[in-house]
Order: sequence, then C-alpha cells, then structure tokens
Amino acid sequence: MMNFEEPNANLVSHEFLAVILAGFGDELHPLVSDHGDEPCPKALLPVANMPMIDFPLTWLEQSGITEVLLICPAAHRSSISHHIHSDTSSSSYPSLHVDVQTYDESPDEPVGTCAVLKRFSSRIQRDFVILPCDFIPPEDLPLSSLLNKYRVESNLDGAIVTSCWLKAHDADKGAVPEEWGRIGSSVPIIWDKKSGTLLHIDTPDDRDRNFDELEIRMSLLSRYPVASLSSKYTDSHVYVCKRSVLDVLHHRSMFDSFREEFLPWLCKIQYQKTKREKYGRVLRSIMTKEAQVLALRHSTLFGGSIHAQDLSSRGSNSPSLKPVPFSVTSSPAHLDEGDEPLASLRIGIITHDTVFACRVNNIAALLEANRQFLSRTNYTLPTDPDNRALIDAKSQISSDSMVGSSTKIGERATIKRSVIGRHCVIGKMSRVVGCILLDHCVIGEGAKLEGCILGRNTKVGARAELLRSLTQAGYEADAGATIRNEKLEVSDWTAGPGEESDEE
Repeated sequence: MMNFEEPNANLVSHEFLAVILAGFGDELHPLVSDHGDEPCPKALLPVANMPMIDFPLTWLEQSGITEVLLICPAAHRSSISHHIHSDTSSSSYPSLHVDVQTYDESPDEPVGTCAVLKRFSSRIQRDFVILPCDFIPPEDLPLSSLLNKYRVESNLDGAIVTSCWLKAHDADKGAVPEEWGRIGSSVPIIWDKKSGTLLHIDTPDDRDRNFDELEIRMSLLSRYPVASLSSKYTDSHVYVCKRSVLDVLHHRSMFDSFREEFLPWLCKIQYQKTKREKYGRVLRSIMTKEAQVLALRHSTLFGGSIHAQDLSSRGSNSPSLKPVPFSVTSSPAHLDEGDEPLASLRIGIITHDTVFACRVNNIAALLEANRQFLSRTNYTLPTDPDNRALIDAKSQISSDSMVGSSTKIGERATIKRSVIGRHCVIGKMSRVVGCILLDHCVIGEGAKLEGCILGRNTKVGARAELLRSLTQAGYEADAGATIRNEKLEVSDWTAGPGEESDEE
C-alpha cells in the first residue's frame, strides 16, 4: 500500500513560512505592563482563558503549514518560548516548528512591520504568510481559503499578495468606555469583485489631505470601470506574500507600516504604468510548469479540492463565495511550456462578513472577544472532583460564564457573564458581573466588580467596589475602596508609602 502522508506533509511544510509578529501591545496598557521584573507579553494575554497566540497557531496548523517564525521583543522571548514549548501548548500543536526570534524595541519607540520583515529577510527564503499574534480568526474561514486563492492567482497571472478583510464589529453603545478604543476601525477600500483584486486603501495621509472626500485616480477607473467601494471592512493584517515582496521593501526603505504605507503603494502599481515598469522585474518571478503543478497539488491537500467558488472574494452583500472567471485546473492559455506568465502584480482580496473575528489589539477588542466566546457557548463548571470541590455549592454562576481550573469560589458569591482565570480566589458574598479576571486574582469578601478587567495577581479588598476599571498585574485595591472608570497601575498605590520612606 502506498503511503501518501509523509510526502504530503513535506510538500505543504516547504511551500510557505508563517511569520507571526508579536509586539508590546501599547493599547492594551496597563494589562501588558511588567509585573515587577516579570514581563506580561501581549501574545500571552488570554482570551476566554486561552493565550491569544494559540488562536493563530491553531489556524496555521489546520492549514498544513508547519514552519513558523515568531518575532517578538527581546524581553518577551523567555516567557513566549516557555509557553510555546510547554506541555500546555506544544502537545496541542505537534506538527508546528516554531522558531522564536527577537528584535530590539521599546514600548516608546515601536518598530514597524516593514522594518521587522527587512531585519529577518534572510530567514524568509520562500513565500510567506504574515499574521499578528492577536488575531482571532473566524471559525468559518480556514486559512487554506487564502492560501488557495494565492496559489492559483500567483501562478496564473503573477498576483503578489492576498489579503483578508473582515466586517468591522462595534460593541453595544455604552458597553465599553470610549477611552478603551474601538474594535477594528474600518477604512474605505476599493476592490474589483469579478477578479477579487484590491485596488485602493484609504490611508491616514489621504484623510489628512482630502478630509471627507475620497481621491481616486482615473487610471484606476480606466482599468477597472466596475469597482466596489465600502467603508465597513477592517484589515485582518493577514497577508500571503511572494518572497519577492521583501526585495521591494529593501528598494523602498522609507516604508514603516505594511498596511498604511506599503500595501497602498502596491495597489497603485496595478494601474500606474510607470511604477509597473520600474518595479515589475523585482516583483515578477519566473514560474515553470512544474512550480504551477506543485502549487495546485498543495491546494488539494488541506481544505478539500479546489473549486472556483473557494478562490474568489466574498461579495459585500453575500456571505457566499462567488465563482472566478477561470479554471484552476488548467494553465493559462497564453503560456507555452517554460514561458513566464504575464505578471499582473495584483493584490488579491477576500472579504468576510459572517462570524465574529477581530484583532485583539486594544482593551475594547479584548472585552468584546471574551463576550463573543461566552455568548456562543454555554460553559460549564470544571468537572473533575478536585476543582469542583473548590466551588461552594451555594455560589451562583451563570451559564454564560467561564471558570478556570484551581479557582476557589466562596459561599453565595455571584458570577455573571464573566471569565474567571486559573488559581483565583473569589470571596464569599462577592459579586462579579461582566468582568475578565486573569490568573491568580483574589477578590475579597463582599466585593463588587462590574465591567472590569483585572491583570493577573490583582487583589481586591473586602467590600471594595470597582466599576469599568483596569488593573496592572499585581495591583491591590484597598478594602472598602470605590473606584470607577480608572486605569490602575501598581505605582498608584505604592508611590505614597515609598515617598514617606524616602523622607524618613
């Protein structure tokens, strides 16, 4: 009997390299602020009691990609490596080989995606997929859909990037304080539905220059006279790219942001003749017939057979995939064996409208992502006897709440619409509503919390009341304190005693 398993795995694993970018996460402050000398990496911040880095890792493994380059600040390497290679994580992703690399960055001077890619270009020797560590993918959109679209279009007409755009999602009005940010802010984009081509992205510079107007070049309309315009989508920051994109980044060294600078510039190459002539040779790669056949073989290994409907972009008014105007099982009619395909230099686009998905890149997104998980599934209490024994029989825990392992809940404590982490202690007669408690939090007897997110090791004193507040890891709220709409850092309650000691 022939064994197809090993050859298939080798084919897919050597086709793409996944590049996961894990930054400091400044907009998640103070949850990502250091706990003493111990860092709190953004990549390990939990969503529904699961570190957010596990979501893109799971998505990658399901696609068949096995090689992962994870790039993070040097201060976070030890914590992230420990999680990746610990029993709790590595056993879930046995097929992934994760190479953790670091770069010099500080929270005050962040490094853009373009600079990071150029810094590690020597480690990226084949086509690659860029993913942010904070991406929560939609359950009904496998990564193989993006890979298949890229495989076909890059071989048939020289498309160089495939991007994924999600329907912007806003939380209920008033549910999240405005200063916590917005969930996936949308930007105006223009694309061609028929070919699934991204044509224009409105940038901050465009908005500063044109205010409420949208400036469109006539060359775009001449080449794509029937185009779609929408401002309801947000960029997932997931891109499937040709290796030659890195060569262009070295040529255009002034770019910092991949989405706000580089990708809009790439869009213009598709319909500006002078740019096409100047950069076409760099972006164009010679594709042999064997390479095309190999890419099509890859696309059948994961996610089923290729169908035309799986390769086109989703329409703005329809959740279903629409057919593309070419057959994916045959090579282009204009090519003979050994010829170079016509390089369109296109940016492919898939738009997704249905199931909730987002980047957890600010506090509002973190809160909403947890709420979405709680609303879709009724979580039960721990089933093993040791963990159940820690939960008092007279406590009240709603079915839309989640309780982590080794967490103790006292008599007549009430928990509603909340995520409680591991190794927490919830005092008797306390009340926790609409909150997220990270691991090792301690809530005193009779305390009341509503709409709060507490960093790990936070302690709330007896009968204290917290409303819509955030705490840094290790913060302590005094007994009987009343705190509303605050971002609480450890220095807030340690500065006073420290100053007195200095004076003494």
